Amino acid sequence: MAESKITDLFAVPLMQVKQAVDPALIDQLVALTRETATKSNSTSSDLSHSAVSTPDQHPLLTEVDDTMQTHIVEFGELLFGERLPWITKEIWLNQLAPGGHQTVHSHANSFISGVVYLTEAHASCRTVFYRNMGGRDFAFTNEHRDVKLGAYNAPRWAVPNQMPGDAVLFPSYLLHEVPRNQGSERMTLAFNAVPQRLKSWDYVLQFS
Repeated sequence: MAESKITDLFAVPLMQVKQAVDPALIDQLVALTRETATKSNSTSSDLSHSAVSTPDQHPLLTEVDDTMQTHIVEFGELLFGERLPWITKEIWLNQLAPGGHQTVHSHANSFISGVVYLTEAHASCRTVFYRNMGGRDFAFTNEHRDVKLGAYNAPRWAVPNQMPGDAVLFPSYLLHEVPRNQGSERMTLAFNAVPQRLKSWDYVLQFS
C-alpha cells in the first residue's frame, strides 16, 4: 500500500513564550508605559507610543532585554542555523485605548521582531499575522465555508490568549496588525533585533 508523508518545506517560524517576563517587572513596565507612551500614532488617535530607544536608555528596558535574550538567540538559530549573539537595536512601549488599532505593517532593517504583552489583550485586538501578499503564492484561492483552514492555506493567524508576561517573536518581514480594540486598555512592549554578524562563505556582514 502506498504511504504518504508531508514535509514542512521552507516553513516560517513564530515563537510563543508563555510567562516570559516576571509579573513584578510587568507591573513596572505598565507604569512606565503610562508615563512615556505619549506619541500619537499616525493612523489611530487611540494608539500611542513611547520614543523608540535602545535598552540601555532605561533600567527596566535593560532588564526586559536581558530576560528576552535567551529566546532571541534560540529563535535566531532557527532562522540562520547558528547560535549568534544578538543586539536589540530598538525597543518601545505601546498603549492602545478602546477603539484603537494598528494597521498592517512589517519592521524594516531588522531580522527578529518581538512583542511582550503587558496587559491582557481582548479577543478583538489579538495580534494578527498575514501571509505575505503576492510573491510566490498561487494567483488563485479556494475560500468558502467548507474549506478547512490550516498552516498551508490560511491567509491569516491570530495569536491566542495574550496574557501579561507572554511574548511572541517573529521574522521582521512578517506582515501583522492589531485590529480595532473592542475591550479595555491594551499595553505592549515591542522590539527589533539584529545579529552581531552574518557570515556567507567569503564575506562577513557586521551589525551594530
